[in-house]
Amino acid sequence: MISAVILTYNEETILDQCLTALDFVDHIIVFDSFSTDGTLEIAKKHKATIIQRPFDNYAAQRNAALQSVPDTCDWIVMVDADEIITKALKQEILKATTNTDAITMYRVRRKDMFQDKWIKQSSGYPTWFPRVFKKGCVTVAREINEEYNTTGKEGVLQEHLIHYPFNKGLTWWFDKHNRYSKMEAEKMLQEVKEPLQLTNLFSKDPIIKRKTQKRLSYHLPFRPQLIFFAFYIVKGGFLNGKAGYTFCKLRFIYETMIDLKFKDLKRQLKQASPQTPNN
Repeated sequence: MISAVILTYNEETILDQCLTALDFVDHIIVFDSFSTDGTLEIAKKHKATIIQRPFDNYAAQRNAALQSVPDTCDWIVMVDADEIITKALKQEILKATTNTDAITMYRVRRKDMFQDKWIKQSSGYPTWFPRVFKKGCVTVAREINEEYNTTGKEGVLQEHLIHYPFNKGLTWWFDKHNRYSKMEAEKMLQEVKEPLQLTNLFSKDPIIKRKTQKRLSYHLPFRPQLIFFAFYIVKGGFLNGKAGYTFCKLRFIYETMIDLKFKDLKRQLKQASPQTPNN
């Protein structure tokens, strides 16, 4: 049996599309953070099991959601509410979950949509996200931009999720990334002190490589400007037209928010630390 798990908070704009695309699973769990819009009514229409838990961070929320899946399910498909599974990906998942090998986690690529088009180059495609797990074999770490650990082998699926990160509009996006930037700045304050394994920049695992690139960027001056240049020029975001430029500019704003909050946190810590008196 396959169970689908979706984290939700006020997702009425797109949840119906997300759940409709999950018509191939045996059981759906909507793991909700006390939505105040029509999210729960949509979940009930799709006969989903609704579980509510106050949100603290993404890793804790995802781990709690994974643990809520009944033991009768062998596989878990965990998607975000703004991700739509295509028919082709559905068929690939059904085939993958009948495997008898040691694979316990599959990663999937996303097509990020902005202003009614796939912003392939601007979004840094391809990036791989763990989305299909064997029950009891995966745990989640890191409070934001999570990291997934599995007890078995990893595999990749070739078909795509369609991702609509702006389905609630730009104002919502800014509000969300204002919160995200605070969380990222707090993680940056911890991770910048950790040793950096530069050899991982050449890893064949795209997740390890991306993680190392991110950690390396913490140590670089003009980080937001460099990220804008990397996505808009190096990766070819300019090929996506006005949508590509706007998206890269939004990414620049987000990275600037992280840097400013990181510096503010450092200043606060310095002020709070006891001062050694001069002799």
